[in-house]
Amino acid sequence: MPDRTVKISKFLSLVLRHKPETIGLTLDPAGWVSVVELLRACEKHDFPLSREELEAGVATNDKQRFSLSEDGQRIRANQGHSVEVELGYQPAEPPEFLYHGTVERFVPSIRAKGLLKGQRHHVHLSPDITTAAKVGSRRGKPVILTVSSGRMYRAGYRFYQSANGVWLTDRVPTTYITEEIVNSQLSIANKD
Repeated sequence: MPDRTVKISKFLSLVLRHKPETIGLTLDPAGWVSVVELLRACEKHDFPLSREELEAGVATNDKQRFSLSEDGQRIRANQGHSVEVELGYQPAEPPEFLYHGTVERFVPSIRAKGLLKGQRHHVHLSPDITTAAKVGSRRGKPVILTVSSGRMYRAGYRFYQSANGVWLTDRVPTTYITEEIVNSQLSIANKD
C-alpha cells in the first residue's frame, strides 16, 4: 500500500472511529458524517484530501473499514469506534467457530478474564484463521484464539456482523475460548 494510502486510512480511522472533534467533526448517532463536511474539515486542518482519494481509500482499504452511503454523500467507519455510535447492526447467528488474533503477552489476561471490549463497543472476531492472523500480527507474532461462537449463541449471547464481515459481540467468557494456535502452527492451519 503506498504511503499516502496508509496515511489516509489512519487519518480516517482517527476522525471516523475515535476523535472526530480533532478536526471539528460531529458524527450523527449512526456514525455518519457528510463527505463534503469531512473534506472541508480535512483541508482546514492541514490534511487536504480530494474526493477521488477518499473514494479510492474506501474502495481499496484491505479491511474495508469504511463505507460510503448509497448516494455517496456520507461516510462512516464500519466498526471499531471508541466514540458513542449506534451502527444499527441486527443480531445474527454466527458460524460455529470464530477467531481472535492477538499476541502472546495478552494471552494470560485473556485466559483469566476472557475477551473484553475495552474502549471499543464490541469484541471483534474474524471468520477465518488467516484474517485473525493478520489482525494479531499488527502487534507482533500472532496467537489465534478459537471461539466457540455457536455454543455462545445457543447460550443466549448476541452476535452482529459488520458491513466488512467482522463479527462483533459484547464479550467472550473464558469457557468459550477453546484453542490457541501459535505462530508456528499458522502455516499448517492455513494449508487446511
